[in-house]
Amino acid sequence: MSERAVPFHCPYCGDEDLEPYEGDGGWYCRSCARAFKLKFLGIGVRS
Repeated sequence: MSERAVPFHCPYCGDEDLEPYEGDGGWYCRSCARAFKLKFLGIGVRS
């Protein structure tokens, strides 16, 4: 999968003022000044 997962809101404050941050999957929230990273784990039922 080559596309980047894009968050719709900050998981900490809920604001939508996000910008890409250092490296793959990193995001920075300008509202609360926190950085976080997204990681795709998979699709389907865990067995």
